[in-house]
Amino acid sequence: MKTTQSKDGTTLAYDIYGSGPVLVYITGASCFRSFKPIVQDAKVFAAEFTVYSYDRRGRGDSGNTLPYSMEREIEDIEAIIDAAGGTAYLYGHSSGAVLALEAALRLGSKVQKVVMYDAPYVHDEKEKAEYKQLSQTIHKLLDNGKRAQAMSTFLKGIGMPKVFVLLLPLFPGWRTMKALAPTLAYDIALTEDMPPVERATRVTVPAQIIVGEKSPASIQDVGRQLTKAIPEAKFVQLAGQDHMVNAKTLLPLLSGFLK
Repeated sequence: MKTTQSKDGTTLAYDIYGSGPVLVYITGASCFRSFKPIVQDAKVFAAEFTVYSYDRRGRGDSGNTLPYSMEREIEDIEAIIDAAGGTAYLYGHSSGAVLALEAALRLGSKVQKVVMYDAPYVHDEKEKAEYKQLSQTIHKLLDNGKRAQAMSTFLKGIGMPKVFVLLLPLFPGWRTMKALAPTLAYDIALTEDMPPVERATRVTVPAQIIVGEKSPASIQDVGRQLTKAIPEAKFVQLAGQDHMVNAKTLLPLLSGFLK
């Protein structure tokens, strides 16, 4: 484990895998760098890249300076890029894709290219209203200290298979997932609105938008909205994949676009 500090003094923990061009891996809700699926992804990507896999604030071994804001998370990404030498490719999964887009808008030449997989903004007003109800439920559970229930409710609410959610307590990382349940509020804040298509027109770095063929229709719609907005963005619907994309299937796309 290595550490660096964000602009507000928050300690950020990260691991480095592989060699080659620098790729910063920005994970989604309920993930942390030592979670087995994240470690497996990073090791796969390491065949082509020097992968910087970090704990977003409030997760794993990173700090959690309050109050939270998206701007602080962008500063965290900048700190990781600086620790990696000052420039990097970004790969964001799920809510991490939202952060990757914002970093591409805000960090200038420090971001060389960006890849977003299944950015989970709400795609219309109906979904926005439904997501608001889920958000209120999650915040109430968190306020009452019911972290395990908040995590399970969130995962089911965003469409995670119920069987998978029921089995999660058997995973070695479940205790850590429960501990980071308060960060669900952060991910909700990132994804509770529709995609910022007007602002996305100002992206100046090469961008690739990927959605899983089996991912929810709403996420696929968001992907197409962003592709239409971002100048010269590349769109790929990845055959046979859902929201939990297989890293070995994804890697050729990452390598082909980024390298």
